[in-house]
Amino acid sequence: MRQIPRGIWVLLAANVVIALGYGLIAPALPAFARSFNVSFTAASAVVSAFAVMRLLFAPATGRLVTIFGERRIYLIGLLVVAGSTFACAFAQGYWQLLLFRAAGGVGSTMFTVSAMALLIRMAPAEIRGRVSGFFSAGFLIGSITGPLIGSALVGFGLRMPFVVYSIALLIAAAVVATQLRDQGGRPDPTAGTQAGVIPFRIAVRNSTYRAILTSNFTQGWSSMGVRVAVVPLFITDGLDEGPAMAGIALAVYAAGNVAAIVVAGRLSDSYGRRRVMLPGLAIAAVSTAVLGLATNFVVVLLLCVVAGIGSGLFAPTHQAALADVLGNRQQGGSALAAYGMSSDLGAVSGPVVVGFVADRAGFGWAFTLTGIVAAVALAMWSFAAETAPAVVGGGPHLTEVDRDTTEPD
Repeated sequence: MRQIPRGIWVLLAANVVIALGYGLIAPALPAFARSFNVSFTAASAVVSAFAVMRLLFAPATGRLVTIFGERRIYLIGLLVVAGSTFACAFAQGYWQLLLFRAAGGVGSTMFTVSAMALLIRMAPAEIRGRVSGFFSAGFLIGSITGPLIGSALVGFGLRMPFVVYSIALLIAAAVVATQLRDQGGRPDPTAGTQAGVIPFRIAVRNSTYRAILTSNFTQGWSSMGVRVAVVPLFITDGLDEGPAMAGIALAVYAAGNVAAIVVAGRLSDSYGRRRVMLPGLAIAAVSTAVLGLATNFVVVLLLCVVAGIGSGLFAPTHQAALADVLGNRQQGGSALAAYGMSSDLGAVSGPVVVGFVADRAGFGWAFTLTGIVAAVALAMWSFAAETAPAVVGGGPHLTEVDRDTTEPD
């Protein structure tokens, strides 16, 4: 099997640091906001501001990547988040903290969109799934270990995690700037015909791209939104268990996630994206839909690990499919930005909608709704075209996209 290029390993390592730091400040941020004597709603707004700015700035980021290139925007994004995080550590009031954290969301979407564009161009076609699996696993590992380190750092004060994260981001930026200098601008010659940027209005004509957006929305809604915001409430308020039990449930979900991610990428490279996506979405839909009906904590743990396996199967697989769709392009442009927005939109709207349903109709209906969201993605993938080069016999066979891909984005 073809080896992963050195430049991709640099990006993967930086991704672990970024995810580690994001989790590192998670335990401190709400408490830090509350230290300014604001309400719970105001404290939550500091967390939401980051995600909202990611969502709002994504279209502009796609354009910036097209104009200035992935590597440059990636580095600027890292520096913006490093600077804004360091500023958070010295915020003197609530509104300063809110402003600085919102600015971090702008930088976050800059390096997220550009990192995906770099991976798409640099990953050899036959190992795109494997690379996407490592990318997802790195983010997950960082997200799991980050809160543990952050909880320890809080002992030195609520501001300390922000200082440590900003320094870690500066180190990551320095490594990328020095080690990725010659890697960012060379597309992989085996990945298909080179062409200009694919606009969103062209990419969305393709059935696989539409399915990718739907499954990425599902990922944001269920894995990044509902899992973090609503599952702990279900365990503490619905099952009358302690907060520690909620942490165990999230850890079990993460364990299932990691186990599936390790093999999902390789399987999708060998057997096709659809053959991994469809069972992954089906498992996630069913296990999530019945989660709210569970009355026993052991059953909840079992369903959490099954849902984690389902999510782990489709998360890296639709990333690889996106690389198949965009092919060996110069930059992803608005088509790539829309991909990032779909996940952020799910992460922002999922907890709000599901929380509202839980208040009005109970947790059973709330998790059923999340299962329905996954089922819609499953339906979209049922009609999507296969894109894995090993299965279709070469580069992307997406003629409805390739008709017109050289026009300005």
